[in-house]
Amino acid sequence: MAASDADVETGGCNYAEIIVIRHGETEWNADGRIQVAARLSREPKISAVYSSDLSRAHETAEIIARNCGGLEVVKDRDLRERNLGALQGLVYHEIAKINPEAHKAFVSHSKDQEIPGGGESLNQLYRRATSCLQKIGEKHKGERVVVVTHGGFIRALHRRATTHHRVGKVLNTSVNVFHLSDGGKWSIKTWGDVSHLSETGFLKSGFGGDSNSG
Repeated sequence: MAASDADVETGGCNYAEIIVIRHGETEWNADGRIQVAARLSREPKISAVYSSDLSRAHETAEIIARNCGGLEVVKDRDLRERNLGALQGLVYHEIAKINPEAHKAFVSHSKDQEIPGGGESLNQLYRRATSCLQKIGEKHKGERVVVVTHGGFIRALHRRATTHHRVGKVLNTSVNVFHLSDGGKWSIKTWGDVSHLSETGFLKSGFGGDSNSG
């Protein structure tokens, strides 16, 4: 066990270690959810499991929690994916035809562009995501916790923790480890790790996770 792992396990460090997981989506990738849960069960002590209250995240969190000592999943609406307003529930390749105005807002390069119908801008998502994770980090200083959430949310966290803007795909059930230290300091320990998927046969596709899915 690395020294940092021992410190987190005993509460002897000045940061929270937050393992952020992108949910699995469908029955056909259930193997991936089981694999990531089995992987996390071998990690040193996990103190809590948080999840978006949306079913695709909560179902993944429940599997993880059962494999990590039967923890109770803490659901939090603030861990939800970006609110897409008028585009909510639509299939990506159809939105330009169904609602061109909202599609234009969605693909805008402006981080302050809100989506018609009550949707969030990228900056609004950023503020919600980073505030939510900061609160979890402050509550669990010296501990290791798991957060199951969505692709856009995780990309917002990456933006907060590093100056490198290239995120790449956020694959389903990928493992992303953040350290949140005193003074609002964030760092990334692990990004986009899907090594547990090599046994499932779905590694190349990453369960379809990409920049346009939650």
